[in-house]
Amino acid sequence: MKKTRVLVVDDSALIRKLLSEVINSQPDMETIGAAPDPLVAREMIRELNPDVLTLDVEMPKMDGLDFLEKLMRLRPMPVVMVSTLTERGSDVTFRALELGAVDFVAKPKIDIASGLKEYGVEIANKIRIAKSARLKKHVPIPATKSATADVVLPTVCNRVASTEKLIIVGASTGGTEAIKEFLIRMPPDSPGILITQHMPETFTRSFANRLNSLCRISVAEAQGGERVLPGHAFIAPGHSHLLLRRSGANYMTELNQGELVSRHRPSVDVLFRSAANSAGRNAIGVIMTGMGKDGDAGMLEMHKAGAYNFAQDEASCVVFGMPKEAIAAGGVDEIVSLNDMARCVLSKLSGMGKHTNRI
Repeated sequence: MKKTRVLVVDDSALIRKLLSEVINSQPDMETIGAAPDPLVAREMIRELNPDVLTLDVEMPKMDGLDFLEKLMRLRPMPVVMVSTLTERGSDVTFRALELGAVDFVAKPKIDIASGLKEYGVEIANKIRIAKSARLKKHVPIPATKSATADVVLPTVCNRVASTEKLIIVGASTGGTEAIKEFLIRMPPDSPGILITQHMPETFTRSFANRLNSLCRISVAEAQGGERVLPGHAFIAPGHSHLLLRRSGANYMTELNQGELVSRHRPSVDVLFRSAANSAGRNAIGVIMTGMGKDGDAGMLEMHKAGAYNFAQDEASCVVFGMPKEAIAAGGVDEIVSLNDMARCVLSKLSGMGKHTNRI
């Protein structure tokens, strides 16, 4: 079996050594080199042609993000960010994903040596995912009111504004960018949106804040007990399952710190099941790029409850795992590209508004 060839880029000799040990301990991958800075990494990429790059953000001689931007423009390749800076939950992580990084892992804050060994399985899995991920040229969409208003709003905004309708979204690897592209197209009076994105709890609030600064709707990390109103989106915190529940005539958020479901907390299956139970045919389900099968069972339950469900197509996914499984399970009504997702969802909602009543 041909091993995945990994180049480690980090200014810390200890981190380079530990990451190399983690990678070399896996039967299907090997470290072919370790670079202390981007300038050395650039030459090693030319000479060694690695399959995957692990990259620190804060390094001497050239900032990691600057290097990543140049790399993805001149020689696109799968990159996994491994950095203490990502622990801040700042824009750095999401900027790296915007630039084309497939995923990220945060270095442990205390006792790096033992921490990285504990993270070994996670790091190895993300390298495997990166190796098979679909790389595509990033074409940013301006986050301005005029950028999407003429495309989406004139034909549907007045027809979809309804407290009765909800959009329920699940995603994993590649999902931060997919969710952003979806939400920035949402009109200010779009139905309430609940989102589960597989992400450590350190990052979900920062992710929500970043989206809130870009979108015309309000985006927040769910705290539990919020009323789900038009023009508002809630993202599951990294420590809890996010559920939809009914309180009289209102839809509310609920958090649950129960056990892992489909190997995740938050779990897409949990969110989708709660939507099936509480919203039924008033919900639109959306499953996006991601590894694994979390969400396939829940989306089928939504479908059986009367919801209309969309899956992101293979061509626009970073990893066509979760959508593929949901399609195979029979819970998907329509398969569309990421660029068309918001338009198709809003178009469907506009038609639902004519005949769908509160359940």
